[in-house]
Amino acid sequence: MPIAIKMPALSPTMEEGTLSKWLVKVGDTVSSGDIMAEIETDKATMEFEAVDEGVIGAIFVEEGTENVAVGADIALLMEEGEDADAVSIPAETAEAPAPATAPAPAPAVKDGPAASPTARKLAEVNGIDLNALSGSGPKGKITKGDVEEAIASGGGNPAPAAAPAPAQTPAPAPTNGARVKASPLAKRIAEQKGLDLSTITGSGPGGRIIKDDVENAQPGAAAAAIASASPTPTIAPEDGGAPYEAVKLNNVKKVVARRLTEAKQTVPHIYLTVDIQLDALLNLRKQMNAELEADGVKLSVNDLLIKALARALTKVPACNVSFQGDMLHQFTRVDISVAVAAPSGLITPIVTSAGTKSLAAISSEMKELAGKAREGKLKPHEYQGGTASLSNLGMFGTKQFDAVINPPQAMILAVGAGEQRPHVVDGELKVATVMSVTGSFDHRAIDGADGAQLLDALRKLIENPIGLVV
Repeated sequence: MPIAIKMPALSPTMEEGTLSKWLVKVGDTVSSGDIMAEIETDKATMEFEAVDEGVIGAIFVEEGTENVAVGADIALLMEEGEDADAVSIPAETAEAPAPATAPAPAPAVKDGPAASPTARKLAEVNGIDLNALSGSGPKGKITKGDVEEAIASGGGNPAPAAAPAPAQTPAPAPTNGARVKASPLAKRIAEQKGLDLSTITGSGPGGRIIKDDVENAQPGAAAAAIASASPTPTIAPEDGGAPYEAVKLNNVKKVVARRLTEAKQTVPHIYLTVDIQLDALLNLRKQMNAELEADGVKLSVNDLLIKALARALTKVPACNVSFQGDMLHQFTRVDISVAVAAPSGLITPIVTSAGTKSLAAISSEMKELAGKAREGKLKPHEYQGGTASLSNLGMFGTKQFDAVINPPQAMILAVGAGEQRPHVVDGELKVATVMSVTGSFDHRAIDGADGAQLLDALRKLIENPIGLVV
């Protein structure tokens, strides 16, 4: 019995994703737990595992396809020895909508040619007209192999016509960052030859690149085309405004934009700022790094701030909450989400139970999480959740800023740069290292007095940091 493999929801907010790369091909045998594909979600690029064992009978969505809806069919899994052309696709598979960016389905024809269910599905998703194909099956029945051959050659065998159609100039492949249309076979050959498909002119239907286009391409010409082509065209507005380049948002940035807009529109923010003297914390860090050097551990100021915020939230649990309509969720554990600037956009890996972990453990964990975040390899449990957030822009020299809350959390701490300032120390005006921190609080869940108590507890922990190591 064939099983339809559907686009998974790999995060709670995922509605669609990009099928970045297939790691299996038709005919491969997979077992439960095998990695089949890499999928770009609204948070990161994640691996998609098989949940059943069987043979890949068909792949409906090409790698690189964007905006594939969650629940859409992307492949077919069969039992060992089962023939894809001899099985019936389940009704829910046959009726599932095609991905948003898939080519338009071939026009429906009453009493159309005989074809296997798998061949029909594959043709529908890839925009192949079954009437233009010659079937190799019994009594001329069109098989899956016939459709795959048509896809590889850029289209089906043209139906007889009364007069030859006028020749058309092949459309050049896009060079502005859009996905290149090419047959799977053409892609494989281009990868083997080290050719950039965006530099090759397609002669297939609609400018689709086919096998002959890749085999006839000259590597030198392709390199010259790359050197002379502009990756993103500059647009000059008709109203005389400044020229610009249109850059498409990736999934991460789309979701960040949507969620932060919702947060500012629906969450009543209250901002509280306090100045904190850093000298004692910096001295502690210096001493601890000297002790930990032999273990290969080097604490950052941010590591100590994560621990300080977690301890402060433990002391003021009224701020370790989430607003949930007619009730509050009072968390019994402190998990700190730490803002990391990754190439794909802002993401917040989580240090769980940060208040009870050692500084060395927090440092090692943050280095690992930040590395995964920048590579887009975080797993859902490493960035979903968190009870409060910390965003540090001090390393860029930013003195003070107000951060936007990340719902359903109820607070975020914005950390500015530590700098030499005149500061009152023990009743005397001296020069000290001082930083400004601002807490953004969801006023539906946290009163101003509770937020002020949290910042006061944080200040005391940082200015007397022995509490971070005992």
